[in-house]
Amino acid sequence: MDVVEDLKPVVTGLEKPFVIGLDLGGTNSVFGIVDQRGQVLATNSIKTQNYKTVDDFVDAGVEALKPIVAKVGGISQIRAMGIGAPNGNFYRGTIEFAPNLAWGHDGVVPLADMFSKKLNIPVGLTNDANAAAVGEMQYGVARGMKDFIMITLGTGVGSGIVINGQMVYGSDGFAGELGHVTMVRGKDGRSCGCGRTGCLEAYCSATGVARSAREFLKESDEPSLLRDMKPEKITSLDVSIAAGRGDKLAKRVYEFTGEMLGKACADFAAFSSPEAFIFFGGLTKAGDLLMEPIIRSYKENALEIFKDKPKFLVSSLDDAAAAVLGASAIGWEL
Repeated sequence: MDVVEDLKPVVTGLEKPFVIGLDLGGTNSVFGIVDQRGQVLATNSIKTQNYKTVDDFVDAGVEALKPIVAKVGGISQIRAMGIGAPNGNFYRGTIEFAPNLAWGHDGVVPLADMFSKKLNIPVGLTNDANAAAVGEMQYGVARGMKDFIMITLGTGVGSGIVINGQMVYGSDGFAGELGHVTMVRGKDGRSCGCGRTGCLEAYCSATGVARSAREFLKESDEPSLLRDMKPEKITSLDVSIAAGRGDKLAKRVYEFTGEMLGKACADFAAFSSPEAFIFFGGLTKAGDLLMEPIIRSYKENALEIFKDKPKFLVSSLDDAAAAVLGASAIGWEL
């Protein structure tokens, strides 16, 4: 039984005043009901990787939507749905060869069409970092900006590029994969989920930070709080907590991560001369541990004409709000 049959919609007199926004991340998928003022009225989530097939994922998503759609009067009150997803193609409504999705890395997944058929509403889809950038531009620290780069630091590293007030999609919908620029060339580059080596994502994502910590622990006998843990169990949060307690090795991990991000931003500035770099995602909770080395490294590596121009900001929208709101904006446009 699908949402349309199960929720018994109630007519309120308003003409479909809500949309659904889905922030589909490598770890969690967060569904939100958003009104016309940009308020997220209700949310629910599922674990993205708990499902072996995309059909199972969509079925679980529909189940997660039922209680929050019911809160706003049923599916008849929902105008459309927007999805922000890794390797999302805005033009086609598909997820294509997404390295961090167990059910999406081997081909093209017509996710927008699948949800549309289940829910009987229009569904649009875009890259998850693009969705976050749209949300930040409409509701967050990028409000009023026409040129900025959003960098999302989660399971992977994503980016949304806005130039002259417009999101950059490119000829095929995939422009702006800055997480897969090569930072370390040759045999020394880390393997990346995309199949290449040396990508920014392999170093500066949450998983990359944990990977750096394991490497640092292996390469030295330096005392560290992280040595009390099994190496394979270490997460970026553990590294952040240890660094916050003054752990020197954990601090070096963030110095290394921030230095690489700063170098990458120096290159990105030469491309689009942004007014700001805006960082979003769980890794930003490390605060100055991450941001200070980013800014320092940027200034050491940027071309002189770009050195002191961009702002370095952290998203003002909590948790998945930016991505949910940005995804919902796709829904309003349908």
